[in-house]
Order: sequence, then C-alpha cells, then structure tokens
Amino acid sequence: MTNTISDLLEAAAECAVPVVRGITDDRLDDPTPCAEYDVRALVDHLTQVVINFQALAAKKDADFSVEARFVDGGGDWRERFAEETATLVGAWAAPGAEEGTTGTFGLPARTVGHMVLGDLTVHAWDLARATGQEFTPSPAVVVELGPALDQMAPMARKGGVFGEPVALGEGASAFERVLAVTGRDPGWVRV
Repeated sequence: MTNTISDLLEAAAECAVPVVRGITDDRLDDPTPCAEYDVRALVDHLTQVVINFQALAAKKDADFSVEARFVDGGGDWRERFAEETATLVGAWAAPGAEEGTTGTFGLPARTVGHMVLGDLTVHAWDLARATGQEFTPSPAVVVELGPALDQMAPMARKGGVFGEPVALGEGASAFERVLAVTGRDPGWVRV
C-alpha cells in the first residue's frame, strides 16, 4: 500500500515540530549541517518551504524569492511553524493534491510532495543536530524518502540543492543513507 503524501507529512511533522519548539533563542546563531544556514536562517527557510508547498499542493505557484523572516518577524515563530506545518498536511490531504503536475517546472505532484517531505525531515535533523536535540524520523518516511531522494539527487545536485553524496560504511542505516545522498555527513557535530 502506498502512503499518501499527507500521511507521510503528518508523520514527519510529528518529528519536526518538537525540534523547532525545542530551539532556544541562545542557539539561533549556531551553525547547522546545512552550511549556508545558521539555525535562525534555517528555521526561516524551512517555514518558507512549508508555506510555499501549501500553494504547490493546491496547484498554485510558489514564490521562493521573498526573503523569509519568521524568527525575527515578530510573534511566536515556534507556534507559527507548528500551525503552518498542520496547514501543509491539510493542503496535501485535499482531493487531487497528489494528482497531475504542479509548480513552475510542471513536475508530478507526488514528486513535489516528496520534495517537501525531504525538506521537512532532513532540515529537522539539521536543526536537531545543530541545537543538541534528539531526532528520530518516522520509519515510514525514511522508507519513502530513500528511493525518492535517490531519484531526485542528480537534478538536485545540478541545481545546487544537494551537495555531493557522502560515502558511508556498509552498516549505515536507511536514514543515514538519506542524509548522505543530500550531501550531509550523518556524523556531523557542531564545532
């Protein structure tokens, strides 16, 4: 049986939201495994991704050119992330969300759903690792992401979204392989 994107996003959100809620203000300037972002910028980016992929679920265009400023934008950014993530799950549960194509590039909707599922899961790991929190992804999400990200990797590397894959030993877990295909070292520690 194929899991729906909304079910997978709900499982991913159950793992990601506690990480964002667990970020203390004194960790916002810390580096993350996602080298171009510190914690603040990565929370901003991930929140923007969550909002934009709501639009993509509805077959509308998303605008990634707007500078994301949620952490320093006033209000409770932790609660806003939780609310927007719940809205994302609902958007992908709407009838037709996984059908046809969506976005500027006209990609299959399920592929676009895999993109946001990957961002939500991998960036939650980035944030957890950067802020000293535990993170265990949903096994169903990891099973889905493995082949999906493997398939997307060449295009994602070409577009600068993924880094070069990280070599792993034979005993690597399925989630470590997901991280490695995106260019992350599963053993990353804050220096």
